[in-house]
Amino acid sequence: MLKNNTVIRKMYGNKMLLFSSAILLTIIFVGAFANLLSPFNPYDQNLENKLKPPLWRDANYRIHLLGTDHLGRDVLSRVLYGVRVSLLIGILAVAISAVFGVVLGLVAGYYSGLLDDVIMRIADVQLAMPLVLLAISVIVVLGSNMKVLILVIGLTQWMAYARMVRGETLSLREKDFVTSAFSIGATDLRIVTRYIFPNTVSSVMVLITLNMATVIVLEAGLSFLGLGIQPPEPSLGTMLSESKNYLHRAWWLSTFPGVTIMIIILAINLFGDGLRDVLDPRLENY
Repeated sequence: MLKNNTVIRKMYGNKMLLFSSAILLTIIFVGAFANLLSPFNPYDQNLENKLKPPLWRDANYRIHLLGTDHLGRDVLSRVLYGVRVSLLIGILAVAISAVFGVVLGLVAGYYSGLLDDVIMRIADVQLAMPLVLLAISVIVVLGSNMKVLILVIGLTQWMAYARMVRGETLSLREKDFVTSAFSIGATDLRIVTRYIFPNTVSSVMVLITLNMATVIVLEAGLSFLGLGIQPPEPSLGTMLSESKNYLHRAWWLSTFPGVTIMIIILAINLFGDGLRDVLDPRLENY
């Protein structure tokens, strides 16, 4: 209880963490309620209203705050739905990679030996391969849709979790509380789940927040290349790809999706740094 109270006090005292948390909660709210916040249907096309600048009003005096794209679709509505897509892919892909990596890391660190060598060598081989190129290769073979994209991204990000958890497990299994549990006959499963894994949670949480930013950028990059979310589904990466032919005529088509991605990534990175400062005991004296 005392430790929990200390962590809570440190969280409230960390201005960067509070600021980034407020931005992240706003982003999550926007993504979750995009259908209610969007002033227009993001799929509706009207070629008579194409490439209209921000704050333009249509014939019905409805204002398009961020203008319209090359098909007359409202840019603000598509950005809001794009935030939802980015968050959904980011959360699901990170969940897959975290679960997969943590389990393998616990197994490798606890049992070590040949099993550890096999798991870590597989991780090394995958780390040696360019992740973007690997993701592109798999998507080209399996096809491009949201389920494949989430699975591919999730299975190309597990190595960091496995290596980190393995290292902490190797250290924790030598601690007195673990050897005591082993001496009284606790099973391997109980030792791992009750004594080792809880002590890795703080590090895993920090890595999850930082990895989320990487996943969102990767999704945007694949969508920009035409291998991620496919039109007409709103995606920030797809919107950037569609805007490249109109950079000189319609600056807003690339500016607003790009700024949105920047804000999301910056907020996640600041949140991850703040969370690390709060949860890492090694930083208490700094």
